[in-house]
Amino acid sequence: TNQNLVVGRRQHNSIFHRISRSLSYFRCLEYTMSSSEQAPTATMAELSKPTLLMSTFLGGTAAIFAVNFTHPLDLIKTRVQVSQDGIIQTCSNTMRNEGVLAFWKGVPWAYLREGSYTAIRLGAYAPVRDAIGAGAPDAPWYMKFLAGALTGAIGSVAGNPFDVLKTLSQTNKGASIPLGSLVGDMYQNQGIAGFYRGVEVNVMRAVVLNATKMGVYDVAKGRVVDSTGWSRKDPRTAFCSSFLAGFFMTCTVAPFDRIRTNLMNQPTEKKVYDGMVDCLVKTVRSEGPLSLWRGFFAIWSRFAPMATIQLLSIEFLYSSFGFKSI
Repeated sequence: TNQNLVVGRRQHNSIFHRISRSLSYFRCLEYTMSSSEQAPTATMAELSKPTLLMSTFLGGTAAIFAVNFTHPLDLIKTRVQVSQDGIIQTCSNTMRNEGVLAFWKGVPWAYLREGSYTAIRLGAYAPVRDAIGAGAPDAPWYMKFLAGALTGAIGSVAGNPFDVLKTLSQTNKGASIPLGSLVGDMYQNQGIAGFYRGVEVNVMRAVVLNATKMGVYDVAKGRVVDSTGWSRKDPRTAFCSSFLAGFFMTCTVAPFDRIRTNLMNQPTEKKVYDGMVDCLVKTVRSEGPLSLWRGFFAIWSRFAPMATIQLLSIEFLYSSFGFKSI
């Protein structure tokens, strides 16, 4: 009997020991899981902000990547604005008369434009926004719009010469003009001023465009996060916010874009319009006020994917370099 009692106690102790070990294991597992769940939050808080130069470089990289996909849409939009043709007819005529490569006419100038204008207005936005005290998610929306307007204005001045040359290349329906010849003809006929034709409306366009694009994008990210629970770095947040930004950009920018295209599309050897106001008056008189929104869907078909690809790309680059999202 004593022997059986001893054996029973040993079995009881063994079972108790196993249960204790199991409980310890689960406590350890629970602690490990909770620690792993908290780790990303701590890492996110420790992410640094890019410098102005670094952010501008990343913005230019994202823009140059995106233009490879959006340049054909930009060419169609530009040709629709300067003609009476619709989107389908413009695409059909371009393909039939010039071939598929014509959709990339002017792309070298587009690369230079994105590497200057868009690099500043896209890449410099976050550092400038933070510098004026609008970096917090709950910062006033007009401060975010101001940051976009500032970077857009500066960028448009830097990229205006490439914008002019890109527009002339895109609207040329004949054989492609060599880059050197286009620059030489412009300089010979109009001097340095020729490269800055339309700069007034281009600055205004850039102010409205970038204020709308980056302001709506920044504010929309906060709304999406609050509504869905996604993080600001989540690609779904960036996609939804950038798509909304593309639509509102089209609504606000279309009139400025039309006047800018008319000014920049003037022949290199003469001036058709005597400045922005003259161009606006002549356009409205000859074609009506609604002509300022001509090509609305062509513009939207360009702005929506352009904004989406650019913003997704720069968010990806920010994340890859260990920086906080916009």
